[in-house]
Amino acid sequence: MNDFQLKRLGQIMKPEPGNPHEAEGVLNPAAVRGPDGQLYLFPRLVAAGNFSRIGIARVRFNEVGDPCGVERLGIALEPETDYELIPHGGGGCEDPRITFVEPIQHYVMTYTALSPIGARIAVAISKDLLHWKRLGLATFEPYSCIDFAHVYNKDACVFPVAIPNHAGKMQMAMLHRPLFPGTLPEETVCEGAERLVDLNHESIWISYCPMPDDGDEPQGLGLFNSHHRLATPVAPWEMFKIGGGTPPVLTRHGWLIVYHGVSEISEQNQAGHHLRYSAGVMVLSEEHPRIIRYRSPEPILTPMLREERHGIVPNVVFPTGIDRRDDLGKTDCFDVYYGMADSSIGVARLTVPEDLPGDSTADGLEPKAN
Repeated sequence: MNDFQLKRLGQIMKPEPGNPHEAEGVLNPAAVRGPDGQLYLFPRLVAAGNFSRIGIARVRFNEVGDPCGVERLGIALEPETDYELIPHGGGGCEDPRITFVEPIQHYVMTYTALSPIGARIAVAISKDLLHWKRLGLATFEPYSCIDFAHVYNKDACVFPVAIPNHAGKMQMAMLHRPLFPGTLPEETVCEGAERLVDLNHESIWISYCPMPDDGDEPQGLGLFNSHHRLATPVAPWEMFKIGGGTPPVLTRHGWLIVYHGVSEISEQNQAGHHLRYSAGVMVLSEEHPRIIRYRSPEPILTPMLREERHGIVPNVVFPTGIDRRDDLGKTDCFDVYYGMADSSIGVARLTVPEDLPGDSTADGLEPKAN
């Protein structure tokens, strides 16, 4: 095997009939092992009016070790603060990613808070995954005339260990995707496939802040004041938007993330532009994650199943959770949890090859490791 292989295992969670919290879908879950070793999902639960909460569910496995269902355990977070609520009843806590951050011995949840100023990255921490403490919104210092503070920002996740920034300081590192005006896929698709990509405003970024002190429970995160443009749209399958996906996990080749890209598709008998969300892989250097070692020239997951092609938002696979499956006795085997058409949740098994494929895609503007 000389390529990344991904096999669908099926739908794992769909809206529960009669549950008002899930009336408009369950999707885009975080996935993380708890202190008890069991796997927990933190799905976005969408009620009427696009009011989103973050639920918690324990994953059930069958006799061969494949995920086969969930046990709902309640709500982890629901909109309560001013940065999660919109006047007249709107708001949301959406699309979480969760990482156990070893230096501070806490689970760190990054999620999208929907507020009067739009989507922003919010942070919460937990010791046990059941009780969460909000740390507020992530804050960003401007960089080279780029204002990260006053634009929509989503799809954030953090590394599980301290990472050296550009100056060599060991800090907390976050992957995030600012959504500057004019960079939504509904906007960029109107410019056509030959458009000129705005490198600074259409990229995934990696940003750093001081790591909270060891021992004490973190009271907040510092200012993210070190930034590096990580990746921008290059391949046709991601031409109209690129964005984060699963939190980084360490493999034999470096830090692996499964990310999303947006392209245009033709729908029979339908005019206008139609978008497709697909997923690919990116491998970052273990020592310096700002360096890309490998990036998918083609997606490893595209909408094919009925549940992926038809739903609240059609033609969407959106990876957000990943679980290392060392318990299966296989090296570099991971289960990837993803949103299906913004309506339900699927899972697929990813196998990492022994050697990185040679057909990597790169920006051509940043150093690429050997």
